[in-house]
Amino acid sequence: MAVGWFYLSVLALCSLGSMCILFTIYWMRYWHGGFAWDGSMLMFNWHPVLMVTGMVVLYSAASLVYRLPQSWVGPRLPWKSGHAAMHLLAFLLTVLGLHAVFEFHNHAKIPHLYSLHSWLGITTVFLFACQWFLGFSVFLLPWASMWLRSLLKPIHVFFGASILSLAIASVVSGINEKLFFSLKNGTKTYSNLPSEAVFANCAGMLVVVFGLLVLYILLASSWKRPEPGMQAEREPTRTRGRAGTPEVMLEGERGLAEPLLQKRS
Repeated sequence: MAVGWFYLSVLALCSLGSMCILFTIYWMRYWHGGFAWDGSMLMFNWHPVLMVTGMVVLYSAASLVYRLPQSWVGPRLPWKSGHAAMHLLAFLLTVLGLHAVFEFHNHAKIPHLYSLHSWLGITTVFLFACQWFLGFSVFLLPWASMWLRSLLKPIHVFFGASILSLAIASVVSGINEKLFFSLKNGTKTYSNLPSEAVFANCAGMLVVVFGLLVLYILLASSWKRPEPGMQAEREPTRTRGRAGTPEVMLEGERGLAEPLLQKRS
């Protein structure tokens, strides 16, 4: 049952994440003229698409790598490398998104970093950069001791979830700010709830629901990879690996990993 709920949640996440990206692309193409890379307003339209894709959807996918039951068995290095690579790709898309909005502001002679949305966004990106550097240097490179990794892991996990929460807040505030700017001079203001406002509000709600589901999966203890040394907290269940050596799985996590262990036996 546990593994079924997990994969059902993953399927829901894939659907919601795709919808978040597609809604943002459609919003920018249908109501704001599409995309370009020339410093114009069309260049700005890349900003929300790249930020939603990188800072929310791809960042979330990278964060959930260790929740896959397949990552619970075998060596950790391939999963660590995939986790770091996906986060790096998310960060590169985020930097492109920032470049798009800064170039547009330079072209249109608009001041930088004056709004609450921009403060939230730049803080999120700064923390993301620090988080990636810490994860790469401590958890991926082999120099760090187990003591140091154990000390920094709770901090790494906390900021991972915090950065996602800040990214969601940045996206929602950015959608709100964009609607206030684009609808204030039209025949229908934001308060009259024209079709663009309804559509963009729905896109924002999709991002919020997506983020909440990601945070739930990240925080659900039964979906975390079992850690060595935790056996004393719960009664362990012993199974046999392919080579006949005992593998210790915690009782609360057995539901997700059991199908994989059966294949290996």
